[in-house]
Amino acid sequence: MWQKKGLIFCTDNNYEWMISHASVPVAMNLHNGNIRIYFAPRNSKGQSIPSFIDVSGDNPAEVKYIHDKPLLVPGKRGAFDDSGIMPCSVIENDKRIYLYYVGWNQGVSVPYRNAIGLAVSTDGGDNFERLFEGPVVDRNRREPYFTASPFVYKDEHTWHMWYASSTGFVIVNERPEPLYVIKYAFSADGIEWIRDNITCINPKSEFEANARPSVIKEDGLFKMWFTFRGSFDYRDGKDSYRIGYAVSEDGKHWKRMDELAGINVSVEGWDSKMITYPCVLPYEGKKYLFYNGNGFGRSGIGYAIWQDEKAGK
Repeated sequence: MWQKKGLIFCTDNNYEWMISHASVPVAMNLHNGNIRIYFAPRNSKGQSIPSFIDVSGDNPAEVKYIHDKPLLVPGKRGAFDDSGIMPCSVIENDKRIYLYYVGWNQGVSVPYRNAIGLAVSTDGGDNFERLFEGPVVDRNRREPYFTASPFVYKDEHTWHMWYASSTGFVIVNERPEPLYVIKYAFSADGIEWIRDNITCINPKSEFEANARPSVIKEDGLFKMWFTFRGSFDYRDGKDSYRIGYAVSEDGKHWKRMDELAGINVSVEGWDSKMITYPCVLPYEGKKYLFYNGNGFGRSGIGYAIWQDEKAGK
């Protein structure tokens, strides 16, 4: 089970580009006693703009540093990320740090479309530059709607990516609401991705959407925490996001066991209506879970510590 420890950070009009939200925490061990948490605040236009905080590794509730400028700004007009940028996964590779992110485009017939981009840091993760102006994983002939929320895991020979792929839209109160499932891709270099249209997490119902995987490898198994919701009242309502769990031997075929996720909404407070966007970080013999609560991150970033190592074995 995850033992909740409470809020770490809540955005509150810190800067013009950091007005509200602290969405999709992405944690990285800095190897200096601190943990870096990349996240997406929203600016005065409601666009996601990535930045980070550093917290104590022994006590993540202790915020050591709040970055005072954006990591990246929206892309050029017409580019896949011209309406916002949301960090999703970081990988250390040959003294560089790869940041995989979601780029946002405003839509016409639907509210938005997404694609997955890549930025690289050569200074330990303080500054990033886009590797390309275009995405590295976008919609294609078998995935026609959008791609989003990647998590990348690198082993000795292979880069693995689990990501959300939209399967279409459902109209709810005259508004198109997106559906999506978690799919799998692999790569030799983290840039060119091979996608065999493999669905990892099957929805439990027709209108479930699942996304934002976070994967560790432990005891010979891939273990995934992810987020899922319904489609008809998910903005802090009865269909709002919850955290699920699955295991796999090969990273492609997964057994879903949400009852072992080990965490749910609280009775009251900042995560009482929604719990979402999990990020699991092994840290010096412990496992931390960083996540968002109500309002898709409007209420801030919190964390929990794993207390029972038997889940999924």
